[in-house]
Formats: sequence, structure tokens, C-alpha cells
Amino acid sequence: MMTSTRVNTPFSRDTTAREVVRGVDLAGRRAVVTGGASGIGVETARALAEAGADVTLAVRNPDAGQEAAADITATTGNDRILVAALDLADQASVGTFVANWDGPLHILVNNAGIMASPEMRTPQGWEMQFATNHLGHFALTTGLHRALAAAGGARVVSVSSAAHLRSPVVFDDIHFAEREYEPWSAYGQSKTANVLFAVEATRRWADDGILTNSLMPGAIRTNLQRYISEEELDRMRSQSGGGAGYWKTTEQGAATSVLLAASPLLEGVGGRYFEDCQEAGPNQPGTRTGYAPYALDPEAAERLWRVSEDMLRA
Repeated sequence: MMTSTRVNTPFSRDTTAREVVRGVDLAGRRAVVTGGASGIGVETARALAEAGADVTLAVRNPDAGQEAAADITATTGNDRILVAALDLADQASVGTFVANWDGPLHILVNNAGIMASPEMRTPQGWEMQFATNHLGHFALTTGLHRALAAAGGARVVSVSSAAHLRSPVVFDDIHFAEREYEPWSAYGQSKTANVLFAVEATRRWADDGILTNSLMPGAIRTNLQRYISEEELDRMRSQSGGGAGYWKTTEQGAATSVLLAASPLLEGVGGRYFEDCQEAGPNQPGTRTGYAPYALDPEAAERLWRVSEDMLRA
């Protein structure tokens, strides 16, 4: 039975991922972390490994993945770290990953993504940020549904962003066929889709023991910002009222993902949006925290699921 009260935890903005799993035993659990070779992905994988999980790093660059796996083993003593190729923008790659997966899957952290990129499209004509951040993870997670259901009590973590406040999913023109492409609107739309996915996946799959939550990890300097200039980053920080403590470390940035993936405090919780290791409330005007009501709208969530299925079938 899912709880309806807002989740509060003893953790905070400054908590690290490894602090979240202190005392948590994930022995015998299998986890997949997309984008697990760098940034908050590798720190998410490291914390899950430290708690004893078997962790697969699903990455575009297997060589970088092998380096990350070796580093995780060296720092945690866990040698059950696997690497598998996965390009979320390539549906054939997603299909291969799914086909090669065998047995139950207890934890899936949909972490990989691109941010505010120049206009790019997949061979299908899909806008690249939506294709990568949402459609790739949608295909991956639905493809792994049987493995998640077989685990009993599986958790899916959908890494969103405060940028979801920039745009709802514009169903009339998701791929910018008619409107002028704007990198941040495209990113914001894809991050709203990540929240909506958690809402609808929980509605559809809770009876299978699968619960999905979404989160804002915080502002962290990683390769995610490779398309953004230093001037733009400074402007974002000043607009958010961020001072010297604006940036989180990658270890702090991974904490909320790990909370949703592994903490017993999240037992029975699904379809919620978190930030700084707490369930978030609604966004207040003039702030960059909390959730936009459109991101947790069940009708939009159900529509997005249908639209996504139709795109993947086309």
C-alpha cells in the first residue's frame, strides 16, 4: 500500500550518496545505472556497490565504463561491477541491451542524459534531448518490465531536473517541427517527461511491485554541461541566488538518486518528486525549487505514455 504523506528523511542537501546507504544491505540485489561512467552516475553506482549490490554500468563508451568499474571495485571492494553498451538515442542499442538482460532487476537508475544541446535529431526525426532523456529511458524501462516485476519490490529512479519548470511537454509539437528550437525549452520538456514517467509507471506497475520516483539532483559540475558556456553557468547561478555553496559535489548530487534506489525510508513510495533528499512540495513563484503541477498531472502522464508508445511503434 503506497503511503500518501509527504516523505521526510534525516538527510539533507549536503548528504553524500554513501552516507545514504550506510547500514543498508543490498547483497543479492541487481542494479543498472545508465550513464554510470561519470558524474553523478558513477557516484550512484559506487554507493550501490558499497551496499553490496551487483551493478551494471550502462554506458555509451564501454572503455570509460571499464575504467569506472575498476575504480568502483578499488574503492568499495565489490568486484561485481559489469559494463554494458547502451546508447539511449539509438533504439537498436536499447533493444540489444534489453535482449541481453537475463534474470530479475531490482534497481534501475535512469540517470544518463544530455542538456541544452544544439538542435540535433535522431534518424527518426526526433529531437535529440527528448529522444535521449525520455524516449530512450522509456524504451529501456518498459523493455525491462518483466525483469523488474520478477524482482519483487523493484525500484526505478527517474533523474529529472529543476529545469522541468521551464516547460511542460508540448504535445502539439514535441519535436520542434513547427516552433523554433530553443535548447532550454527542449531540455525542460524532456525533464518534465521524466517526472511524468514516474507518475504513470507507478500507476501501471505498482501491482507488479515496481515503484518509480523522480528527482532533482541539484547543481553539479559534470560533463552534462558540455554544451553550456561558463558565462551561461554564471548567469544561471546568479538567477538562482546561488553563492559559494551553489554547486554540490558529485557525491552529494548522487545522494537523492541513491535514496530513491535503496533507502528503506522509501518503502511503498511511488510517483513522487524529490530534491535534496526530501519529497518536494509545489513550486512557489519566483523560486527554482519544488515541482510544477503539470509535471505530476496524471492525465498528462497517461497521455505521454501513449504518445511514447506510438512513437516507438512508428
